[in-house]
Amino acid sequence: MSTRTHTGHGITLLTTATAVSATGNGFGRIAVTFGVLQLPGGTAQGLSVVLACLVVPQVLFVVFGGVLADRVSRFRLLVLSDVVSALAHTGFAAGLWWHASIPVLAAFAAVAGTAQSVSGPAVVGLVPELVPADRLQQANSLVMTAVRGADLAGTALGGFVVTWLGSPATVLLNAASFAVGAALLSFLRLPARVRAESGSVLADLRLGWRELTGRRWLWSTVIVLSATSGVLAATMGVLGPLVALDTWDSVRAWSLIAAASTAGMLCGAAVSARLRPGRPVRAGLLLLPLLAVPLVLLAGGASPWLVAPAMFGAGLATDVFGVLWHTTLQRQVPQDVLARVASYDWLGTMVLAPAGVLVAAPLSTAFGTGPVLVGCAVLVAASSLGALASREVRNLR
Repeated sequence: MSTRTHTGHGITLLTTATAVSATGNGFGRIAVTFGVLQLPGGTAQGLSVVLACLVVPQVLFVVFGGVLADRVSRFRLLVLSDVVSALAHTGFAAGLWWHASIPVLAAFAAVAGTAQSVSGPAVVGLVPELVPADRLQQANSLVMTAVRGADLAGTALGGFVVTWLGSPATVLLNAASFAVGAALLSFLRLPARVRAESGSVLADLRLGWRELTGRRWLWSTVIVLSATSGVLAATMGVLGPLVALDTWDSVRAWSLIAAASTAGMLCGAAVSARLRPGRPVRAGLLLLPLLAVPLVLLAGGASPWLVAPAMFGAGLATDVFGVLWHTTLQRQVPQDVLARVASYDWLGTMVLAPAGVLVAAPLSTAFGTGPVLVGCAVLVAASSLGALASREVRNLR
C-alpha cells in the first residue's frame, strides 16, 4: 500500500469517527437537558449541576490531555476516550431510565467530560501523522467540515429523536456513536512516533507553556481566539436571545440567525481547503473583525433579515480562521509538543466561553444589551487588529 493511500485511508477514518461522535453529541445535548428536567422532581438547578460536571472536567484536564497526547499513541488515546465516553453515557442513560439521583448522573457526566478532555489536543496532533505536510490544510478542512455538518444534523434532528425514542434511549444512541467512533479509529495503523524523553507531568506542562510563550505569534493569537470565544458565547447564549425577545419578540427570528451562523461555519470550513494565503495568521486575523458586524447590527435593533447574512459571514470567518490556525500550529510547532501547545489553546477557549455566558446577563442588566454588544464588537475588532501590530504575527508564513 502506498503512503498516499495509507494516509488518505487514515484521515477518512478519523473524519468519519469524529463526525459520528459529533452527530451523537448533537442528539445527546438535547436528551441530557430534557432527560434531567423530566425526572421526578427535576429542576433547573439539578440540570446546572449535571452540565457543570460535564464541562468543568474538560477545562480542568485539557492541558493534562495534551501531555498524554504527546506521550502516548494519539489514536489509541482517542479510542480510549471514546470507549470511556460510551460507557459513561450508557451509565447516564441507565440513570435516566431508573430515575437516579442528581449526584449519580453528575458522576457519569464528570467521567464523560474527563474522557473528552483529551480529544481536542489529540486530534490536532494526530492529523500531521495521517497526511503529508502539503495536505494539512485540506485535511483540517475535511475534519472540521464533517464535524460542523454532523453537529448541525444531530442538533437539528435531536428534538425529533428525543420525542420519538425518549431521552434515555437517545443518550444511549449517543453512547453508541462513541462506540462506533472507537471501532473506526481502532483500524488506524501508524508507525511508532519518535518521542522526546519525558519528565514529570509538571515538567511536561512547563515545557508546553515555554513553547507557547516563546512564540509571540502563538500566544498573542491564542489571546485573540480566547476573547473571541467569550464574545461569541455571550452573544449566542444570552445577548442575542435578549434582543430577539425585547426588540423583535420572535424566537423564530433568533433561530434563523443561529442557523445562519452555523451554516456560515460549515461553509467556512469547506471553502478553506481551497485557500492558499501566503501569511495565514494575518489573513485569518483580518477576517475576524467580520464578527463585529452582526453585533453592531444587533445593538442597533436592525432587522433579523440584515443580521442573519451578517451572522453567516461571521460564522464563515470563524471557521476559515480555525482551519488556517490549526494548519499553522501543525506546521510551526514541533510534533513532540504539538498536543500540549494545542491544549493551552483549547484551555483559553474553554475558560472564556462559559465566563462570557456568566457575565453577559449582569452586564446587560447594568448597562443595557445594546452597549454591551457594542463593547463586544470593539473587543473582537480591537484584539484581532491589535495582534497584527506585531511584525512576527503579520509576517508568519
